[in-house]
Amino acid sequence: MDASANATFTSILAGTKLANVNIPPHIDSVIEAVTNASSWTITFTILAILVAYDQLSYIFNKGSIEGPSMKIPFMGPFLSSVNPKFHEYQAKWASGPLSCVSVFHKFVVIASTRDIARKIFNSPAYVQPCVVDVAPKLLGHDNWVFLDGKAHVDFRKGLNGLFTRSALASYLPSQEEVYRDYFARFLKVTEDAGGKPVPFMTHLRELMCAVSLRTFVGHYISDDAVEKIANDYYLITAALELVNFPIIIPFTRTWYGKKAADMVLAEFSKCAAKSKARMAAGGDVTCIMDGWVKSIVESQRWREAEAKGQTEGMLKPTPYLRDFADIEIAKTIFTFLFASQDATSSAATWLFQIMAQRPDVLDRVREENLKVRNGDINAELNMDQLESLKYTRAVVRELLRYRPPVLMVPYRAKKAFPISDTYTVPKGSMIIPTVWPALRDPEVYENPDDFDPERYYTGDAEVKGAKNFLVFGTGPHYCLGQLYAQLNLALMIGKASLQLNWKHHATPRSEEIKVFATIFPMDDCPLTMEKRKW
Repeated sequence: MDASANATFTSILAGTKLANVNIPPHIDSVIEAVTNASSWTITFTILAILVAYDQLSYIFNKGSIEGPSMKIPFMGPFLSSVNPKFHEYQAKWASGPLSCVSVFHKFVVIASTRDIARKIFNSPAYVQPCVVDVAPKLLGHDNWVFLDGKAHVDFRKGLNGLFTRSALASYLPSQEEVYRDYFARFLKVTEDAGGKPVPFMTHLRELMCAVSLRTFVGHYISDDAVEKIANDYYLITAALELVNFPIIIPFTRTWYGKKAADMVLAEFSKCAAKSKARMAAGGDVTCIMDGWVKSIVESQRWREAEAKGQTEGMLKPTPYLRDFADIEIAKTIFTFLFASQDATSSAATWLFQIMAQRPDVLDRVREENLKVRNGDINAELNMDQLESLKYTRAVVRELLRYRPPVLMVPYRAKKAFPISDTYTVPKGSMIIPTVWPALRDPEVYENPDDFDPERYYTGDAEVKGAKNFLVFGTGPHYCLGQLYAQLNLALMIGKASLQLNWKHHATPRSEEIKVFATIFPMDDCPLTMEKRKW
């Protein structure tokens, strides 16, 4: 073997001197040290430089606001973000009006006061919704919820009509049908458990997913598909960590969530094709997809007539919409499910727990609902009757204040954002307005830690707390479905009060809060149910 093969490899620069250049001795020694360094030395040197840069970048971005003085290199508090604790959120909110963390590539600013939260919601020139890191991967980067400025406003105009009072009235029969079916299933759950308490959170999640699906896509989707989506949506929720690993790794929560989201989009695309055919044939609107597709079909007919010069006697549709592909319709309808599923599941779970804990409140709900149905417990409600349930709606409103499903709403700073006189949020940072502290303000809500529907029934909370009630956001990106969500929850708990008796089996963790995208009782709400006898 050639002896040279066993020779130690050295850099071709080793020992090289630059001709005709006078290099100071200390610089020359640095060059020599680098050129003779081993690959491990170079690797660790680069790593040390990157760690230093990561720390200095965090310290620079942090500035004067509250937050850890140093961060775990690169990943930051990633592990705690995977399994968030409510008390850790509370500590952040209590630490100051603005606080921060840095996870992987994301610098996150958390706003804890009402006024700063409102400023963020109402500053579209500086911020745009980003939901959570994984959301664009689930919903599609081109989804309308990520549009900004005029593009967002124009798209939203085409959706506003889907949540008017008359539109909501047309969805009621499907909602009644789902509640009737699932309440029967709930009785079977207790029966199958031999009368022992069962954690009902997952069952209530399935119920709210099913009622959303029937509201959004009607009977274009099969019962089997409804059940599969209701079961698998848990995988999508599990992927919604505040900050995820930058890429989707196979067999992780984000990977399973993406597969479930793709399945939902495929089903919704089939529904869109069926809705187009039915609306083109003059069918009645029975779901949200129908309402939007009908406007699309009418707009297309106007364009065809206009091209032929045959618009005389026709009215130009309002809203006037472009043609949308099936997958575009599917993505848009999916955003409604994405926005509603976890929030309404949280609210429904807390409603069942709190109503059982407060029989006086439940009795008043039951009495009001029996009266509006003229004593017929099986009667279905129209919109006038549903709106007349003043106390039931006050219960829902107070529940949303007392246990707001969505604690924080992530935005991204499009440019440097002077959020206060002393701090500017760096461009590209995530900035998160928080709603919990505003809903617990003792200057606005007397005894804010008490559940008291009376504050909305006979009290002044609606007016006094107008700026604090940020459950559905405010500004240009406020929740389109806020009226739908509240009426739907009132319909659910009112109907349940007449059809069911249920008991909450409290545990030491019943009042602890679990963060799972939204918030739930830590013990998942153990209940037993039986058919109510009159």
